[in-house]
Amino acid sequence: MAIRFDGRVAIVTGAGNGLGRAHALGLAALGAKVVVNDFGGARDGTGGSMTAAETVVEEIRKAGGTAMADGADVSNYEQVQAMVAKATKEWGSVDLLVANAGILRDKSFGKMELSDFQKVIDVHLAGTFYCCKAVWDGMKERNYGRIVLTTSSSGMFGNFGQANYGAAKAGIVGLMNVLAQEGRKTDIRVNTVSPTAATRMTEELLPPQALALMKPEAITPAVLFLLSDNAPTRTTLGAGAGSFAQIKIIETEGINLPESEWTPDAIAAHFAEISDDSKAQALEGAFQQTQKYVAQAAARLGIKM
Repeated sequence: MAIRFDGRVAIVTGAGNGLGRAHALGLAALGAKVVVNDFGGARDGTGGSMTAAETVVEEIRKAGGTAMADGADVSNYEQVQAMVAKATKEWGSVDLLVANAGILRDKSFGKMELSDFQKVIDVHLAGTFYCCKAVWDGMKERNYGRIVLTTSSSGMFGNFGQANYGAAKAGIVGLMNVLAQEGRKTDIRVNTVSPTAATRMTEELLPPQALALMKPEAITPAVLFLLSDNAPTRTTLGAGAGSFAQIKIIETEGINLPESEWTPDAIAAHFAEISDDSKAQALEGAFQQTQKYVAQAAARLGIKM
């Protein structure tokens, strides 16, 4: 059965341009009522205007869809709460959330001002937390919710000059891991997308030939899948230029050492074995790691657990 969102209400943050705009248009085309949120600031987060959000709303309405514009700053929890309240009052619920809003303040670590670090954390990580927090109780009450957060290869793998951005984006994966566990009982599914696309955020970072291949619209199918009724949960999808891949954090099988070898020299001696990824696995939660380590120690000591 084809994926559609008839009767669903969605909020897409940072939806005035680029990825967010593509996601908002995609949701509306498949039947969702969409809150097009955009603070309207510059790439570094300065300024502010409703023009971008209102323009996307007009696009949606001209195509026969339903949408409203909102200018909440996602780093301001009171404004985020007001946005959710407005959508709920107008349309009855918020069923879908795409936390996409973001800014860039790239500098090498030695030159990065504390304010540049804090502002990026405030928008990306705290802003994502605020949006999730504002919709969470309503989703729990209705026993339904789909949330897609936006991480980045910078957070997953690292990128020079983006200590602030990379830290925020890695934190978003941690947030997703916990929310996916907490949302299982009430069918709130939480996932992340790791996009690579030609947007206002990346136009100065990539050559023209690469930018031509990476349309924002190439990311939206992954987002729409992760918002669907049959979506997985606790999943990170990489997307860009028509490529789609699942990104996983894995842990090697490792080894268990006797107490007499709890030394840095022993770690050095066994490091190749510790790092052997032939039996690596993606753990489903923090306690699974605890259980694994206890089982390894018990096996070494001949203790039945």
